[in-house]
Amino acid sequence: MKSGHYNRQTLLQDLGAGIIVGIVALPLAIAFGIASGVTPQQGLITSVIAGFLISLLGGTRFLIGGPTGAFIVIVAGIIQQYGFDGLLIATLMAGVILIAMGLCKLGIVFKFIPYPIVVGFTSGIAVTLFSTQMKDFFGFTMDVPSGFIPQWICYIQNIANINWIEVTASCASLAVIILWDRIIKKIPGSLAGIILCTGISLVLARYAGVNLATIGTKFPEISGGMAFPSPKLPIVSFQTLRGLINPALTIALLAAIESLLAATVTDGVTGKHHDSNAELIGEGVANIVSPIFGGIPATGAIARTMANINNGGRTPVAGIVHSLTLLLIYLFLMPYAVYIPLSCLAAILIVVSYRMGEWRTFKYLLKGDKPSIAVLLATFLLTVIIDLTVAIEFGLILAIVLFVRRVMQTSSIEVIKDNMVAASESQEYNPDDTEMLDIPEGVEVYEINGPFFFGLANKFEEFDERIHKGAKVRILRMRQVPFIDATGINNLSHLCDRMQKRGVRVILSGVTPEVRKTLTDFGLDKVIGNEYILPHITPALAKAREVLAGKHDVRNGKKSL
Repeated sequence: MKSGHYNRQTLLQDLGAGIIVGIVALPLAIAFGIASGVTPQQGLITSVIAGFLISLLGGTRFLIGGPTGAFIVIVAGIIQQYGFDGLLIATLMAGVILIAMGLCKLGIVFKFIPYPIVVGFTSGIAVTLFSTQMKDFFGFTMDVPSGFIPQWICYIQNIANINWIEVTASCASLAVIILWDRIIKKIPGSLAGIILCTGISLVLARYAGVNLATIGTKFPEISGGMAFPSPKLPIVSFQTLRGLINPALTIALLAAIESLLAATVTDGVTGKHHDSNAELIGEGVANIVSPIFGGIPATGAIARTMANINNGGRTPVAGIVHSLTLLLIYLFLMPYAVYIPLSCLAAILIVVSYRMGEWRTFKYLLKGDKPSIAVLLATFLLTVIIDLTVAIEFGLILAIVLFVRRVMQTSSIEVIKDNMVAASESQEYNPDDTEMLDIPEGVEVYEINGPFFFGLANKFEEFDERIHKGAKVRILRMRQVPFIDATGINNLSHLCDRMQKRGVRVILSGVTPEVRKTLTDFGLDKVIGNEYILPHITPALAKAREVLAGKHDVRNGKKSL
């Protein structure tokens, strides 16, 4: 995150980028605040405080922090169930969790979250955000329930109450935002849409007597301006605190995933490298301080970050300037925000939801294998119908189960027939190190391919039933076994016991140092006998001939007298 040489040119670039990004963030902060169920000034406060701290303490040079669309549904749900004070405590708890994850060096873990899960919940949040904006887009005045399905039932039941003036304003705002972004790149369409639509709204109110729903009609208290809030901590009961653990985990996970994904994208664009653990700590501090001043959850925002990079931002100074720009707007321009139409904010968030959803990637992943499709659709549908926490938990569990199943399919136990050509037991094939296997009568050789773990249990039981009458020695060839877990050790131990009762000697061949260490740690080397754990098939077959010749007792670990 640190820069080597900071000069006047870099400062000017950061100042210019920071001011532009601050202006870009203004309509988004207001829209995200209102859509989350809080006031527009609380959205701005979050951008000011969290944006400053994430840039100052985070692990990237370019990331811009603040409230994002991904949090809207989560924040609204927490407020509905636990109240605004509950949201503040959950956000603060999430900040502590993020710092703990950073200190424990868990930043790397988030890189291993399966991509279908990320796309599934991102697209699901986009659909849910789109659904929440239909009330203001169509000018409905009734109370809308939470939940995707109840919301659309409510919309359909009230379809006769659509306010066509508000719909016209919403469509006009949507058209301005989309067309402006295609024509003019430097000034964001969301800002242009707010300025133009607010002007039209004022003209209609003054000369045509048409009054659109505005921020002022919903939050009349901000018309006189707002002072910067004083820090304070809400008081909640212990019972409420216990209930906030899951919401706090959800906020922490989403903040970590979204910010680290944004940081990874910036690495690809700029060629720099971020510190994921420092980023988690910075996010954590931001989410602890922000609620103390009445702010809502915050994370790295990819759209604002890209605007920062595209406008010349080079260091965290640009992010700090962005937050200071928003602070000035908060202190001196908030009274003018009362004239912004809610229909315009709904249009902005509809565009945000469309851009948030990774629809091309979603369609592309549907062409993949069935396990990936199952994880994608399960995460997407659960995000939309239930909530993000359940979606991520179920998606991860399903991904793990399908992964184990796939590993099981790659692991196998095969019978080696007589006169097979055996290559070196080492991982590298050496054509000069081959020989014809001469498997004597009474000896069975089985080759285990793949990890010897719990997923191989069923196949191991089937293999155990294959013992032929007259067999005195069973050689397990383990050159392709990279590791063995506790279940594998348990299965192998039971096999030795059963074989001993049947009078069959067990010999291990091609045991790697890693597997041998595990056998020793669990004491299985003493059960089998060290002289029967061999690095190559050739000495294993020689040892088997000794057993057949009566030089060794077939019972594990004992020589005949």
